[in-house]
Amino acid sequence: MGDTVVVDWDGYTIGYYGRIFEARNKTKGGSFEGDDKDYFKFRIGSQEVIPAFEEAIMGIAPGGVRRIIVPPELGYPDNDYNKKGPKPTTFSGQRALDFVLRNQGLIDKTLLFDIELVKIVPS
Repeated sequence: MGDTVVVDWDGYTIGYYGRIFEARNKTKGGSFEGDDKDYFKFRIGSQEVIPAFEEAIMGIAPGGVRRIIVPPELGYPDNDYNKKGPKPTTFSGQRALDFVLRNQGLIDKTLLFDIELVKIVPS
């Protein structure tokens, strides 16, 4: 608790054709701009990220990868990825995730994440 973790992650919308909304340290799909993105950093216990993401990080050793399936209740609060991280870094990814989270229809809002712990920065 209190340490900063540096992670690399993929995010997929399970209920929307498994569409990727974030690719680990590389661009995929659509017309993305730019080179490799920066790694995602957050402090454990700060509630900066969705509950499932923080829970998944606990117990991973640096270099370890964990795949998690996130039900809506452990995902983004109020179906808004702007309130807590991790956030898609591309417009295409933001659109895909936003479509699923804000859709009032029958789309399943369950998400899948692959998380790699790059390093731990002690507090």
